[in-house]
Amino acid sequence: MRRRILQSTLLVVAITALVLGGPLAITTWRLVEDIHRADLLSRLEQVAARLDIAGATIDRAAIELAVPAGGRLVLQRAGEPDQVVGAEVGDDPVSESLPFAPGDVLVMQEPLQLMRTEQLQVTAVVLLLVVLSVGTGAVVATVTARRLAEPLRGVADRAARLGAGDFRAVPGRHGIPELDRVSDVLDTSAVALADLLQRERALVGDVSHQLRSRLTALQLRLDELAAHPDPTARSEALAALEQAERLTEVLDELLAAARVARAAGAEPQDLREMLGAVAEEWRPTLKAKGRSIKVRVPDGLLARVTPARIREAVGALLDNAIQHGSGTVTLSARTAESSLLVEVTDAGAGVPEELVPHVFDRGVSVGSSTGIGLALARALVEADGGRLELSRPRPPIFTIFLPAARADDVVAAAPRRSATPR
Repeated sequence: MRRRILQSTLLVVAITALVLGGPLAITTWRLVEDIHRADLLSRLEQVAARLDIAGATIDRAAIELAVPAGGRLVLQRAGEPDQVVGAEVGDDPVSESLPFAPGDVLVMQEPLQLMRTEQLQVTAVVLLLVVLSVGTGAVVATVTARRLAEPLRGVADRAARLGAGDFRAVPGRHGIPELDRVSDVLDTSAVALADLLQRERALVGDVSHQLRSRLTALQLRLDELAAHPDPTARSEALAALEQAERLTEVLDELLAAARVARAAGAEPQDLREMLGAVAEEWRPTLKAKGRSIKVRVPDGLLARVTPARIREAVGALLDNAIQHGSGTVTLSARTAESSLLVEVTDAGAGVPEELVPHVFDRGVSVGSSTGIGLALARALVEADGGRLELSRPRPPIFTIFLPAARADDVVAAAPRRSATPR
């Protein structure tokens, strides 16, 4: 984009320079010649005014002042030899003549080289101005291309992160109304998608819970009917019980497929590297508030996650610690029995007792914040098959439970890593 903007702008500047610069140089060349000839005519008129028309000689003292430097004046009278004032002007001089009496002509001449030198100088100045204008246009084109390309690249990156599950709003704007409007729409879409994701998770959880409850009740009733003394009733009950069990299996498969679809972008990630990058991103914000962040992540922790979702979830927890906590923020990770744990804690007062059961509910907040961050973080973590819990309210510890990378994931990812140039 930046290259295309720059090339198109430079092309317009170059065409403008050619269209205007060429005719301007030609016009300037001819203008200098016209000025020289007009000057010679003016000098001839001055000489004619000084001559005694009836006289036969030239008053050299009075006339020499009107002759240009390096030029000469020739008085041509009928039947008389030419009278010359000045030096030799060489071949093909610039010459102008002025009749001033019947049969008498005044001729003023100057060397052609004098006019050519001035023409070349003035034309060079014109061409220099054209080149300067092209250079100025190139600078303006470069600045304009950068000013347009960088915001466009930022908007494209924002859209890519949105598609990858990064729903974090970007407060910065570019100062270009159209691009700022696109950024506003992307932020609005991010909030809507985050809300949709959270509602989807809640709906799937509620539906699965209700279906499982009803299926369990149905299976209990069918178990009772399976013990009925009537062989026909017992046979029908066993058949219905088998169908209920199959329905339970189908429900489990559908829920598993939904989880796999949501985590389609999940891949083995080194938590030390990923969490370190997140910490570096938030370190300047903490430093501006006089606080710091510590990262305690051992080597070798590989989680099977979607990078954009986990970065956004951890970022939301760090933002929550900045807004409502105090002291040093600690970002750590460790292994558990069947998963990996990522913990975010600080030295703040923690979560009030009455808000502990609702801390992940949308719109619930201690201060004046929107109350979206923690709800979004939980939805993103759950979309990757993990979960987010408040392990301790005071001082607060938020714990993300992540699925560990499987052996086949690590083996499949190894060739791609080794093929990457370093």
